Amino acid sequence: MKKELSAFPVGNKNDAYARYFVGQSYLAPLCASPIPTFNVTFEPACRNNWHVHHAGAGGGQLLIVIAGEGWYQEEGKAARRLSVGDVVCIPANVKHWHGAAKDCWFQHLAQEIPGEDTYTEWCEPVSDEQYDALQ
Repeated sequence: MKKELSAFPVGNKNDAYARYFVGQSYLAPLCASPIPTFNVTFEPACRNNWHVHHAGAGGGQLLIVIAGEGWYQEEGKAARRLSVGDVVCIPANVKHWHGAAKDCWFQHLAQEIPGEDTYTEWCEPVSDEQYDALQ
């Protein structure tokens, strides 16, 4: 594994959430408040399951790509290729997934946008067929 992909730490294996990922991810908490911020590192072809950041008001997630190449997709929309410097603003209550491209490591900062009655619903994995079709 590459120890440093960006200036941010890779962190430890993301074992607590491993059941929600295809492949190995790593998690480095950077800030607990006022906006929880994490560096998430994905090995090549690693991606998280479809999921929703629910909120009664406010909420959502912000991703800032800091290393490598990856993907982001909202349900019902085409996948978007991500590169260093890209920013993804994910509204609350939108089903989506994100992860690495097949052939390279990927890192993004993930910020949990404060809101009311927030929780994450983890859904089905992104199938190999869906993922392999990305170009």
